[in-house]
Amino acid sequence: MNALSRPPLPAQIPVAIIGGGQAGLSASWFLWRAGVPHVVLEKNNPGHSWRHERWDTFCLVTPNWQCQLPDFPYSGSDPDGFMGKDDIVRYLEGFAASFPAPLHTGISVTRLTQPDTGGFLLETSEGAILADQVIVATGAYHDPMRPDWSWSLDPAIQQIHSADYRRPSQMQEGAVLVVGSGQSGCQIAEDLHLAGRQVHLCLGDAPRVARRYRGLDVVTWLDRMGYYDMPVEAHPLKEGVRDNTNHYVTGRDGGRDIDLRQRALEGMRLYGRAEAYADGRITTRPGLTKLLDSADATSESIKDAIDRFIAQSGIEAPEEPRYHPVWTPEHEDLVLDLAAAGITGIVWCIGFRPNFRWIDLPVFNGRGMPGHRRGVTALPGLYFLGLPWLHTWGSGRFSGVARDAAHLAEQVLARAQVPADA
Repeated sequence: MNALSRPPLPAQIPVAIIGGGQAGLSASWFLWRAGVPHVVLEKNNPGHSWRHERWDTFCLVTPNWQCQLPDFPYSGSDPDGFMGKDDIVRYLEGFAASFPAPLHTGISVTRLTQPDTGGFLLETSEGAILADQVIVATGAYHDPMRPDWSWSLDPAIQQIHSADYRRPSQMQEGAVLVVGSGQSGCQIAEDLHLAGRQVHLCLGDAPRVARRYRGLDVVTWLDRMGYYDMPVEAHPLKEGVRDNTNHYVTGRDGGRDIDLRQRALEGMRLYGRAEAYADGRITTRPGLTKLLDSADATSESIKDAIDRFIAQSGIEAPEEPRYHPVWTPEHEDLVLDLAAAGITGIVWCIGFRPNFRWIDLPVFNGRGMPGHRRGVTALPGLYFLGLPWLHTWGSGRFSGVARDAAHLAEQVLARAQVPADA
């Protein structure tokens, strides 16, 4: 629906959903089914971040069968495969078209407050709306992060964030430094490496996981083990798990491991965590071997858990040899001279900061994240959806967001004053 043909925004509405991605649309589906009048406000279009903030070879790291939006499961021919970004966009657009979502695109919400008269006031790019209840479904990855010292680098060195990386040819001729070894960092480093570029990679503390083990995708094993049903309260780290970095693995080439040690054998240069910059040199923290060993140990511990599950359940599964490191650093380079290494570009893959500064309500902790229990805040009528580990591992993903949306719809219905003829 374009801006000329869509109906005008209502001045008042029982429920406003802010964000029209998979989370906001999932909430909309449940409210639509329950007959609750609402609007979905989206500043771009459904699928915008998938289409415009991912690189060309991006694909899911979880199998397609985990795509379980409300009444719209993956129905393609490759449930055990991994959708590329164009397929992800088509899947999300198909879901948006599967029901009459009251979606208003091209509208930014600039401020959310609570007036003395009650309800919530949304100030938008097209006027104000008063809503009885609000679901914030904008995710938690908003402002790209770069270290403060990155601004003092030679301006001749190209610097981009992972959100702006698209393809190797986008980078200037020369070697490329990738900073960060989470999913984005490892996959972008591989993308550049496989294109024949000299890659330098500064690691972080991200763990790794095997793609497959003992005959099945590891995700399939973890699903059978009930890991994806574990609520955050039952996790050993409790709410601390929300700060964990995701395990690195890839769905590329039909799905496989990412083995940074193997890439090092092939010429990729590995370093510890980037710490500072001065006089054309980046200083890195000692501990490269420890970072690699820790990542491998996490992967092996997951295999241990799978082995126990197989044994306890009496499952027949093929035996598989364990991983043995193919490369170990003989020494560490703690100073990276950018000019000497021929580095002409840097891709920052150190994540995003949440930005909820437009919400002027007392529901945030000292780190700028909302306090909530399964998306329900202490402020009656205000909810959050689509955050990492909002309730389970899948809360911010296609696999679990529908379950969370259903729960919030129940909370909304319990508070709503829906007319009998609605």
